[in-house]
Amino acid sequence: MKSNLPVIYVGDTVKVGVIIQEGGKERTQPYEGVVIAKRGAGINQNITVRRTFQGVGVERVFLIHSPRIESIKVLRRGKVRRAKLYYLRDRVGKATRLKQRFDRAL
Repeated sequence: MKSNLPVIYVGDTVKVGVIIQEGGKERTQPYEGVVIAKRGAGINQNITVRRTFQGVGVERVFLIHSPRIESIKVLRRGKVRRAKLYYLRDRVGKATRLKQRFDRAL
């Protein structure tokens, strides 16, 4: 298990560094979006990150302790009142924005 991970809450905007293999080379590709769900515990813990790319919503599930995840950085804390933010799937444009939360450190 990784020990250097930040505390991640649902509603946070995170940047996940994913290791991608292209041919024989490896590189880190950042994936930035809002955490809409957390699931599991211990080594099996995963997060679902949603972002809008070219007008299309894209969701990706990341196993937090996977060796393919190089880094996770919290960019912004979101103010939400529920555990799963699946309602963001039905929203478009500015309606997908979340208020920022300042009482938790980054």
